[in-house]
Amino acid sequence: MQTLSHYAIKPRIRHRIVAQERPTLRKIIPVIMSGGAGSRLWPLSSSARPKQFHTIAARRTMIQETADRVRDPIGGVTFTAPIVIASAAHEDLISDQLQAIGIEPALLVLEPEGRNTAATAALAAFAGDEVDPTALVLLLPADHLIEDRAAFAAAIRAAAGCADARIVTFGVTPTGPETGYGYIQAGATLTPGVLEVTKFHEKPHADLAATYVADPRFSWNAGIFLFRPGLLLDEFTGEAAAIREAVAAAWFGAKRDGRVVRLESSHFSRAPKAPIDTAVMEKTAHAAVAPVSMAWADVGSWSEVWRLSPKDEAGNVVSGDVVFLDGADSLVRSEGVKLAVCGVNDLIIVATRDGVVVAPKSRAQDVKLMVEAWNKRGA
Repeated sequence: MQTLSHYAIKPRIRHRIVAQERPTLRKIIPVIMSGGAGSRLWPLSSSARPKQFHTIAARRTMIQETADRVRDPIGGVTFTAPIVIASAAHEDLISDQLQAIGIEPALLVLEPEGRNTAATAALAAFAGDEVDPTALVLLLPADHLIEDRAAFAAAIRAAAGCADARIVTFGVTPTGPETGYGYIQAGATLTPGVLEVTKFHEKPHADLAATYVADPRFSWNAGIFLFRPGLLLDEFTGEAAAIREAVAAAWFGAKRDGRVVRLESSHFSRAPKAPIDTAVMEKTAHAAVAPVSMAWADVGSWSEVWRLSPKDEAGNVVSGDVVFLDGADSLVRSEGVKLAVCGVNDLIIVATRDGVVVAPKSRAQDVKLMVEAWNKRGA
């Protein structure tokens, strides 16, 4: 069977694996993407310690929750040990947090810099093929919450039925007209539980989001993918081929230290920055979607943390060294500092030793704009 290493030598040769060469029922390799700074959750989340390394709306940190979710066989789906792709700056954080829950990654792939999710997806294909060339790769972010594991497993099982010929993305059943997510429009049924993708839609304005939610063909784009490595790499066509070629050179030129893979930086830095959605999924003729209702949350803002967290009788979410008097429907959180708040409603107030943010819940997405303003000032 041909391996993926030929991409490092002849990147224009198409990689084909005959589906009959692979067993019908095979393992799933979880590849956890641990990137980004989670700036909408500043000041708790930062580039040095992004949100996936914090306990937010769950018992454990988000990366621990993600790794544990794909640890044991569930619903007839068997997972291998996970692969983690992350910033080299977070090597110790990842090792410590996964060791704390008894998980040893099959590989820890360290990026010298962030090049967006298309490069990470290509890495996932190369790494997955190395771990088990007969398995499928499940690419998933480290910073999502999924409460209904059984529904998640059922969607994976359905997606695996056509993943030899399709790159399957997971579409979450909308619970409201969310403007912070992209949407997937589904078409004809391919196999039970999996449909063709008609179109990807970027984050809509409120009125358009309402029309999407009313249409059963639409689902939220969860950014989770199931694929056969060779098929995904074949679909890095046109300008996206440069991403695959740079990643291949960085992968096969990497330094190895046991299970730790340190990518070759000069090649990796040449990979154009692009999300997997625009680089591959919006262009391929092999996209499919597995719609699923699995109590999913991106936890992309403090208002989302408030929504997901247990509340007191006044609708408040309060944590840390806080005195909060006569307020309602607010999130008030302190990490390492004393915080006193009185007489406020519908606010986000988060204080750490690194800074304080105060904003209406309705403006939670604008925390990112505040962080960008600080960065422009060199702070």
